[in-house]
Amino acid sequence: MPRILAIETTDIRFPTSTRLDGSDAMNPDPDYSAAYLEILTDAAPALSGHAFVFTIGRGNDVQVAALEALKGHLVGRELESVVSDMGSTYRELVGDSQLRWLGPEKGVMHMAIGGAVNALWDIKAKQAGLPLWQLLGRMTPEEIVDLVDFRYLSNALTPEEALAILREAVPGRPHREAQLLAIGYPAYTTSPGWLGYSDEKLARLCRQAIADGFQQIKLKVGANLADDIRRLSVARDVCGPNFPIAIDANQRWEVSEAISWVKALAQFHPTWVEEPTSPDDVLGHQQIARAISPIRVASGEHAHNRVIFKQLLQAGAIDVMQIDAVRVAGVNENIANLLLAAKYEVPVCPHAGGVGLCEAVQHLSMFDYVAVSGTTENRAIEYVDHLHEHFLAPTEIRQGNYIAPRAPGAGFEMKPESRARFTWNPDDVVA
Repeated sequence: MPRILAIETTDIRFPTSTRLDGSDAMNPDPDYSAAYLEILTDAAPALSGHAFVFTIGRGNDVQVAALEALKGHLVGRELESVVSDMGSTYRELVGDSQLRWLGPEKGVMHMAIGGAVNALWDIKAKQAGLPLWQLLGRMTPEEIVDLVDFRYLSNALTPEEALAILREAVPGRPHREAQLLAIGYPAYTTSPGWLGYSDEKLARLCRQAIADGFQQIKLKVGANLADDIRRLSVARDVCGPNFPIAIDANQRWEVSEAISWVKALAQFHPTWVEEPTSPDDVLGHQQIARAISPIRVASGEHAHNRVIFKQLLQAGAIDVMQIDAVRVAGVNENIANLLLAAKYEVPVCPHAGGVGLCEAVQHLSMFDYVAVSGTTENRAIEYVDHLHEHFLAPTEIRQGNYIAPRAPGAGFEMKPESRARFTWNPDDVVA
């Protein structure tokens, strides 16, 4: 029987700060980075699983060390015993009592577990010869429910309720899968809106976004109100009065400050404000949402587990849920998040502002459309036009839609030459 031979890790950092790609009010000089892991097996033909945890530079080595700490859980084990029951494997990794003490279920160790879980799903999808979204979308409702840890969720979502949601979606699965293969999934773009860009570049990229068929753009805000008013004026002049423009504060504000700042920007009719305050402040989000309505509140890219998502939904604190492919403990926990969103009828618009996040999270949204929510209404996946060339199966955008990936796997695998070229050296100036 094939076994897991090794887990190899790499500290990969791209010098995106040199052009201010990814810059925002809280992160002015990000270097998009990946704490990367490859699970090697002795299966024939050659089979390995790839995944990463996204960071923005300093501290990526700490995340790599957390990935290294998982080797003892997986190396030497029979591969089939690990990937045949991904629900049990996920619960085993998350439930390790000593690792759990470092969270519990949050922080670098929780994200490392997500990296391992995602790499195992990459293997499982490759074994099936399917992209991850199709593999998940063709599982039975009972199989999907078995992937979820309902501990701490039962006062908001029970296994029986989850089964009912999934069973209701079954009849339309073939049609929705065909729709994805034919036209893809809606996207919106953040590429015009990085805070470090000039007004001229902002205007040019807004025009390009409209020409490319995107139905929404997003601008970073929160550093200076006068600058935000000027930049939103530029975007509105280019995009017109009715084109959806979202704004993203990246956790910059106090609760009262968020309310007053968003009200000052209300003249530009933002479709949502993202991360207006601390991602852990559920009641703060609730207060903001009530004060700025009908402007919507979006959050979730830094929500560290399903419990935070549960509370945000129970409190009516968010109008848009933003999952992230690598922030929580991988595919399994994000399935729980998608089911919670379906229960509370809140649309999911994933975060994908980082290296490889577009490639990874598209699988979760497409699975959600096929097997959970059954709709793309008020939903779109974030898109940023950075670093796709480094992946074996790069994201493809056509007429403002994500084209459904067809390559087997979970989308995380980076080209070997890119991994080698951008492996971090502590003496590198850009790092």
